[in-house]
Amino acid sequence: MLGKVHSTESFGTVDGPGIRFVVFLQGCPMRCQYCHNPDTWELNGGTLRSVEDILKEYDSYKEFLKGGGITVTGGEPLLQLEFVTELFEEAKKKGIHTCIDTSGITFRPADKEKYLPLLKVTDLVMLDIKQMNAIKHKELTGHDNANILEFARFLSNQKVTLWIRFVAVPGITDDSKELVQLGEFLAELTSLKALDVLPYHSMGKSKYEAMNMKYPLEGIPDMDVDDAVNIRNIILKARKEVINKRKSTF
Repeated sequence: MLGKVHSTESFGTVDGPGIRFVVFLQGCPMRCQYCHNPDTWELNGGTLRSVEDILKEYDSYKEFLKGGGITVTGGEPLLQLEFVTELFEEAKKKGIHTCIDTSGITFRPADKEKYLPLLKVTDLVMLDIKQMNAIKHKELTGHDNANILEFARFLSNQKVTLWIRFVAVPGITDDSKELVQLGEFLAELTSLKALDVLPYHSMGKSKYEAMNMKYPLEGIPDMDVDDAVNIRNIILKARKEVINKRKSTF
């Protein structure tokens, strides 16, 4: 089976545990205003590569991937569900830790069974939750968030190890009430193992300029790291309060 691959990275340090071999797949239906990989959006771009070819490249770096494995990201990797499934099936035969970084935008509850083969060979899902407010989510990404939240619940019900990623953007995703709502939602996810709050940065702006595209968040300042830490604390506090309240009822 062939997949449309945008690029690979041999030394990923923010794409799951350890040092990772990262595969960026081509194509994404989302149009997140802070996306720093607009060159991965086009569905018909990329280079066709086989599972065997990708694993051969992984093997050339494996001695340096301490405590890591393979992370498939994008674009949106679940657009190529069958390809990622085959890649992970072959990776698991070699004892490789597998991680998928996804927005969850392709998920439909009625079709949830088709994701089970992939989840059987996936060690970790890093799920991006962009925004809790459905209207603001559509403004930010071009899509509603209902199925994304259902995907998070589905992963938790399947006991898939889950990391949530949230990009903190000044004036856009840092509303305190919505941060509390996110924390309360995360309390539902029993397989959640980590929360990464990523401070917004404008380093991707140069790609938009190179592609003759208008940068959507022109004028929005980068998020201060200390502010991102505070946002993470707000979310986790709200999550903890829900969990403690639940425990007190038993």
